[in-house]
Amino acid sequence: MKKEIKAFFKNHPSLKLKSKELAKKLNILDEYAYAELKHFLHALTEEGFLTKQAKRYQFNKFDANKLIGPLQIINGGEYGFVILKDPQIKDIFIAGKNLNTSFDGDIVEAVLIASRRGKSLEGEIVRVVERKRKEIVGTLQKSQSFFFVQPADNKIHRDIYISETKLIGAKIGDKVVAGEIEWKAPLLNPEGRIIEILGKSGSNDAEIASIAREYGLTYKFSKAVLNESESFSELIPPVEIKNRLDLRNKTIFTIDPEDAKDFDDAVSIETLPNGNYQIGIHIADVSHYVKEGTELYEEALNRGTSVYIVGKVIPMLPEKLSNNICSLVPNKDRLTFSVLAEFTPRIKLVSYEIHKTIIKSKRRFTYDEVQEILEKGEGDFFEQISLLNYVSKTLRAKRMKKGSINFFSPEVVFKLDNNGIPVEIKIKEIRESHNLIEELMLLANQIIAEHIRPKTNKKSIPFVYRVHDLPDKEKITEFARFVKTLGYHFDPNSANNSKQFQLLLDEVQGKEEEAVVNEIAIRSMAKAVYSTKNIGHYGLGFRHYTHFTSPIRRFPDLIVHNLIYKYIQDNLEKNLSLEELEEICNHASARERNAVNAERLSVKLKQIEFLKSKVGENFHGVVSGITHFGIFIELNQTLAEGLIRLRDMDDDYYLFDEKNYSIFGKRNGKRIRLGDKVNVKLIRVDEEKREIDFILLDE
Repeated sequence: MKKEIKAFFKNHPSLKLKSKELAKKLNILDEYAYAELKHFLHALTEEGFLTKQAKRYQFNKFDANKLIGPLQIINGGEYGFVILKDPQIKDIFIAGKNLNTSFDGDIVEAVLIASRRGKSLEGEIVRVVERKRKEIVGTLQKSQSFFFVQPADNKIHRDIYISETKLIGAKIGDKVVAGEIEWKAPLLNPEGRIIEILGKSGSNDAEIASIAREYGLTYKFSKAVLNESESFSELIPPVEIKNRLDLRNKTIFTIDPEDAKDFDDAVSIETLPNGNYQIGIHIADVSHYVKEGTELYEEALNRGTSVYIVGKVIPMLPEKLSNNICSLVPNKDRLTFSVLAEFTPRIKLVSYEIHKTIIKSKRRFTYDEVQEILEKGEGDFFEQISLLNYVSKTLRAKRMKKGSINFFSPEVVFKLDNNGIPVEIKIKEIRESHNLIEELMLLANQIIAEHIRPKTNKKSIPFVYRVHDLPDKEKITEFARFVKTLGYHFDPNSANNSKQFQLLLDEVQGKEEEAVVNEIAIRSMAKAVYSTKNIGHYGLGFRHYTHFTSPIRRFPDLIVHNLIYKYIQDNLEKNLSLEELEEICNHASARERNAVNAERLSVKLKQIEFLKSKVGENFHGVVSGITHFGIFIELNQTLAEGLIRLRDMDDDYYLFDEKNYSIFGKRNGKRIRLGDKVNVKLIRVDEEKREIDFILLDE
């Protein structure tokens, strides 16, 4: 279809068409095909092949025979690449002197100036087609007689000049937002004005606000949204209770992290008279409060997800709902949407029911409390917890046997003081209690997706799936080549069978290269996204999967609640169209990626803050990346990543061996590979540039 659309616009370059008009021209009548058409129109617009004015699409005449794409700047402006969508053309290398007035992420036009021997084509940027960033976050500084903003993101390689008349009261050292940015000549710095003061650089509040602005995260709720949330009462009308399955007398409880504020899932288990088990997964019924067309709904749609910055949550919903009325706190009546699944003692699914329910949680457990109960064999609700753990372990074993991939990706947990300063960093330990809840949530998500799939002789209805595509062949071939350098074998032609991935991960388990192999494997994978087109979930090995279990913090889950309830009630007349759902899926996937990037940055900044008092100390780490200018080291205890610059390795002249993922000394032949364990000394921490530098110690 994409080729058909491109051919049509090339043959009719002057036509300006709405998507529905184009559908008629191409004789597209089916609703699913029309959703695909919309998807490809959006993609072709992003690629620069089409332009869009209002709702009309037209062939981009300026793009014809020109090299246009997003710019990716490397190493603080030392050089960059223009990423082209055409797979037949390699990315265009741009030397620092030829970046002209472009920033990282800008859509730019390049012309070829040379071909680097054996490497990428080389070019020069001749035009900025579209600026990615309208605002830049940074720290206000002064040099002699002029002020400038030093960007927080080191990919923004030039400081922003600020006239003294455009400071709006900002002081040197303040974290600020620069806007109205103009950059007219590469020999001069960009100019702008201060549009917001976030606070004193280094303060916790300023850093959180800085991350929020940098990633376009809405930090505060409007009065209209807050007023709407405040209008709800905790009291549940009797008529609402009458219309629901009443489970308030059941033993239901929550299991969450110690610092959790919102509890959107609870679990239960009981033995039925026939000897089978009935497992309950009870999810907060946010859809009862957040209705389509309301201020709350539009705000949740816009945010897409809650964002978990270290020490702070930027929630999708106001606190009145997220931490109170919708949250499944103990000993309070709460509205829920429940999946009740019946299993045999051998944990074979016999049947399930999906109901709107009302519950009263009997206990709020932390993961550590549940783990202690499992290990000691006693404690509150031991019988239920032990039985749920047995069910969970059996489900997990069956899932892994069917081809689910168990990636190992360590995370850190911070202990902060009252000022938000990190005083301790630990590696998060995944224990039985975590797996217990994870498996039950996977079960509920799978049951919901299975329930709505088309039955015999029934038309499928628009729905939101969580999908994970097959790995990219080129990336998998590269991955196979990488693990071969470590002495492992992986057949890239077998990658479509996820069991082969798990066999390799089992082989490296416990080895020093386990973390790096897992990390490179994850990078080789497609990203999981939301979609109306069910292609299955490769990583989990599921043919049908969705997100249903976290409606307090994920907008797609809220949509799934609405869709599944309408389906159960056989009330689909007012359902969202396939086109509307696809737009929601694209938006939610983009917001999720944005949130993940913001969360990663917040972790990185706290790691940097923790290490700044430890300059001169020695650490153990692993080589996590290799480039022509240095090697990246990930520290074992904090997972902080820093750089050993090749110019600082003065025992030899080191060369980059891209093919073998290593560097080697020209004289002594010493080789350092991706995945090697090393000892390093911390020599520099730059909070403003967000950089950590090490030097290599002799073994």
